[in-house]
Amino acid sequence: MLIKTLNRLLPSLNCKIIYGAAYSTATSSIPKEEKIKVGNCDVNYVKVGSGPHNILCMPGALGTIWTDFRPQVEGVDRDRFTVVAWDPPGYGKSRPPERTFPNDFYEKDAQYAYEFMKTLGISKFSLLGWSDGGISSLIFAAKYPETVHKLVVWGSNAFILPHELEVYKKIKDINTWSKRTREPMIEVYGEELFAKYWAQWVDGMISLYNEKRGNLCGEVLQHVKCPTLILYGEKDPMVDSSHASHLHTHITGSKLKLYPNGKHNIHLSHAEDFNKTVQEFLLQA
Repeated sequence: MLIKTLNRLLPSLNCKIIYGAAYSTATSSIPKEEKIKVGNCDVNYVKVGSGPHNILCMPGALGTIWTDFRPQVEGVDRDRFTVVAWDPPGYGKSRPPERTFPNDFYEKDAQYAYEFMKTLGISKFSLLGWSDGGISSLIFAAKYPETVHKLVVWGSNAFILPHELEVYKKIKDINTWSKRTREPMIEVYGEELFAKYWAQWVDGMISLYNEKRGNLCGEVLQHVKCPTLILYGEKDPMVDSSHASHLHTHITGSKLKLYPNGKHNIHLSHAEDFNKTVQEFLLQA
């Protein structure tokens, strides 16, 4: 079963990036990237639209503006929304600092995101969090409820299951990945640095599993009070189906939508429906 999972996983790990590159050919205007000083980091970001509803997009592990959120940056209604997407400190073009993955890195990313939006002068917004970004978004919403209008998360989990940890271990060495899967991330980081960061991320998951019994953010779910939409691709090879139902059960009043043919990256593979679903949710009174 694990080998079958890996065979499905490796081609899809960075299909988000490949899809993003393909998506760009259909668009004529690329938003300008900017940098702003937040703490000790020059944070790279884009801000598009002039709508009254602000959105912050939170990427997955080692993700960037364009690898993770091109269809949202380019596809969301700019008259109704203002979309901010960023490379968190240590990711993409927000380097230095050197990226690390201590046991509290999700909490740190939530804190960075809060300080980033505060520096931009945006005091109220909704969060779109994918995978790791969804975990940090859950922590953010619980810790800073006064700033969060609504929350959308997908491909995210509050804890690590034993078989998920085994998947992480099997893909720790990027040389086991296909060339097609490796190259987009190597374009962002270079081969040596990407290999280093990815191995550190896997080590971080192992540490969280061993030292915190796999808990990522379970204790904060009861404190998430904003309207929340949970999305899940039922063929996700990285996140077990039990996580979506767990989040739905433990976040009061949350909504759940399933994508029967979706995998880990439903916002890219099902971008049109995803964008429509998310925008309708955010605009609901």
